[in-house]
Amino acid sequence: MFKKTFFTLLALPFLSCQSDDSAGYEPIDLSERLYAGGATTLFTVTSNAYRTPAPNLTAEDLAIHLMGDVDFESVFVTAPSSINQGLGPIFNNSSCISCHPRDGRAGFPSDMIARSGLLIRASIPGQDEHGGPLAAPGFGLQVQNQSLFGYVPEARYGVTFTETTETLADGTVITLRRPNIALSEGYVAFPSGMMTSPRIGPPVFGLGLLEAIPEADIIARQDISDSDGNGISGKANYVWDPLLGQTVLGRFGWKANTGTIRTQCAAAYVEDMGITNNIFHLETGHGQSNGHDGFPDDPELPDNILDQTVLYCRTLAVPAPRGIESRQVRDGAAVFERIGCIDCHTPKQRSGHSTISAISNQTFYPYTDMLLHDMGEGLADNRPDFLADGREWKTRPLWGIGLTELVNGHTNFLHDGRARNLTEAILWHGGEGQKAKDKFKALSKKDREALLAFLNSL
Repeated sequence: MFKKTFFTLLALPFLSCQSDDSAGYEPIDLSERLYAGGATTLFTVTSNAYRTPAPNLTAEDLAIHLMGDVDFESVFVTAPSSINQGLGPIFNNSSCISCHPRDGRAGFPSDMIARSGLLIRASIPGQDEHGGPLAAPGFGLQVQNQSLFGYVPEARYGVTFTETTETLADGTVITLRRPNIALSEGYVAFPSGMMTSPRIGPPVFGLGLLEAIPEADIIARQDISDSDGNGISGKANYVWDPLLGQTVLGRFGWKANTGTIRTQCAAAYVEDMGITNNIFHLETGHGQSNGHDGFPDDPELPDNILDQTVLYCRTLAVPAPRGIESRQVRDGAAVFERIGCIDCHTPKQRSGHSTISAISNQTFYPYTDMLLHDMGEGLADNRPDFLADGREWKTRPLWGIGLTELVNGHTNFLHDGRARNLTEAILWHGGEGQKAKDKFKALSKKDREALLAFLNSL
């Protein structure tokens, strides 16, 4: 469905009630961060906050974007078909929007057998010829838990939960829930040493800006040996790009294991939906006893559909922050800096040149350094991915995070959706995030609420 975008959005600052109380820190003036996505910023507070075109698109790019919108929401079906053919025969879901609802964040599934925004990556110890994870025999790099009639899924997903508690300085007890996601009913035996990692579909807005950050700017923030002694030693991932035929800087995915939006989209079509394309020519189940539909491996996805989908993902508007004149929000920004969140969630970035004029040379505020960080044993998946080890994850952007409940109807965060709110997400931080977590736990209730108000303003 085409979105109702043919109107002018007013750049309102969304002021909220102000408080005369201080959180104990010098409040931060956030006015320069109002345009979170530079000229791509959208000033609206609705359930469409993640799924609207950037307001500065050219007429030509807007037309392609709107066609890409249709593609992103299209449900694929089995071959042969006159439209949207190629689903399966093994897959995780049947459309892009199903894993990225309203272009936002998927929630933790209530039914592990049904289609959802959760998938499981797989590999065995070792590296492939390009330094990436080594595909698990019989299962590849992703376990497909759905199949067409006449086939069986590679495996079924299941989950149990382990609960632990954290006690804050004011005596508040927070219960954390770790999902133990396991595989069962494999169509063949699971290989020895098979490593798995659950992943939840993340938001897709603002990706073009992140892709356009100059590589040198990202690399400049690396501190692999922690030369400044602050306990933060972010590093870049470098990954193989099958389209370019070379190693490139990793930017996308939970472990920055993909270098470009085009490759990310093409991989999702083939791995998530079983739809071959000009980058990934072979069926997901190629060479397996289960998972090949017998049709030729010619690309099932037309090039123009991939082109439109890629531009769509590059040109979604970034929602503006809200309530930035509130004293509580400005105090919360100061707390965010004081306890060290800013060391990884870098507020400000700038894009370089892009073939899309709307995202070229923009100053924007995603709150990410685009680097990998050791997040501790609690979040470890123990599955390497190129240069990312089993404890490392890419810093997630925080822009738009406060609109998650409005847009997606939940507040599930982190790579596997385990955190049920922002407080839980912070309390799962370990490794390089341990100091910030400890400082968060030591905050007064007033300062803690200010920090959460700031995060929810983004």
